[in-house]
Order: sequence, then structure tokens, then C-alpha cells
Amino acid sequence: MFLARMSEDIRSAINKDPAAKSGLEVMFCYPGVHAIWFHRIAHFFYNRKMRLAARMISHFARFVTGVEIHPGASIGRRVFIDHGMGVVIGETSEIGDDSLIYKGVVLGGTSLEKGKRHPTLGKNVVVGSNACVLGPIKIGDGAKIGSGSVVIKDVPSGATVVGVPGKIVEKKTADKLALDFEHGNLPDPVADVVKIMLKMQHELEQRLNTIEKDHNINVRSIFHDYEEKAAEELPDEK
Repeated sequence: MFLARMSEDIRSAINKDPAAKSGLEVMFCYPGVHAIWFHRIAHFFYNRKMRLAARMISHFARFVTGVEIHPGASIGRRVFIDHGMGVVIGETSEIGDDSLIYKGVVLGGTSLEKGKRHPTLGKNVVVGSNACVLGPIKIGDGAKIGSGSVVIKDVPSGATVVGVPGKIVEKKTADKLALDFEHGNLPDPVADVVKIMLKMQHELEQRLNTIEKDHNINVRSIFHDYEEKAAEELPDEK
């Protein structure tokens, strides 16, 4: 059973990472895969109330792989942690089958209370680099979390979330859900707002120039004053 799951993890890594050239390369050189394998062992002991042994295994795995997964976390099949360095997965986190997690991702809690306090990720979820998904929230199947985003509210299936705090910028219907690697092309709502403001400013400047021209109004530009002042402060060339 364990060997079959290992083989499945290797195939998943090859399918999700174009840099993977062979199964042997994944087996020996992919810390994200190693972290999943260590976690399965630690989770086995954790479920049998052997908590110290479980924590020691997960602590060793953290030292070796750079990925910190609490042994109490529940991780589905064919989950791939790409690169993995800095990934933190809390005790009550749940990750669905075929999900993809990039480096620096945090599935964390927002309270000190016992019980469910970490996120639940559905199937085929993509979480981009350095994203933080916090609290006992649910991320629907096929959702995408943009790199660097901070998500603190539920995300419906097929939605794309970006920003701080995370906002939904795209939704997909159930028949179009699929693992999508184009997280580098996600919309940037902040940049969109800046573009709109610049466009409005340009239109206002054009209208103002038209009014000044029609009424023969000559207004000194504030930049012209700065240019004159700068010219006075410069030393004369001899």
C-alpha cells in the first residue's frame, strides 16, 4: 500500500513539474515529495496516539526538507509540494486530492482555541508561492490562490483569488474545473485600479487643456516653477 502510494506520488510530480526528467530524479531529489512521505509515517503514529513519535518524525522531516507539516494534518492523494522550502501546514489542515502547493505557502490558524482552526482545501486546488491561507475556511475544488495572497474567507469552487486580503477575480463553472498552472498570469486588482486612475487623470488633463485653450487661459505649470528653481540653484558653468 505504502509503495503504491509512493509510486503514485512520483507520477504526480512528473505530471505537474516539467523539470522532472525521471522517476529516480523525483525519488531522490524532490524534498516536497519526501515531505509527503515523512508525513504519512508521522500521521500513522499520530492517529494511534503516539504523539511524541509523530512529532519527532515531522521535526526530522522539517530539518531535512524545509517543509513543516504537523502530523495531525490530513493530506489527500497525489498532492504535490513543488520546491517546498518554507511551506507550513498546520495541525487541523486538510488538503484534497491532486492539489498543488508551491514554496513558502502557509496553511495557518488565526486563534489559540482547540479544535478546527486551519484551512480545508478541496481537490485540484493550486496555492501559489508565499500565499497565506488562514483560519478554518474552505477552499473549493479547482480554486486558485495567487502568489503572495492572504486568504481569510471561504473561496468557492473554481474561483481565482489574489491580493491582500484575497479577493475573487475570476470564477469557473463546474464543467471547466482543472488543474491550471497559469498562476503567473493572474489578474492584479491593484494594478487595474492604478490603470483606471491614470486613464481618468489623462482624460481630465485633456479636458482642462481644451478649456484653457478655448478661453485663452495661460496657467503656469507647477513643474515649470520647479524647473526654474532648479536652474537657479545650479552653479554657472565657466
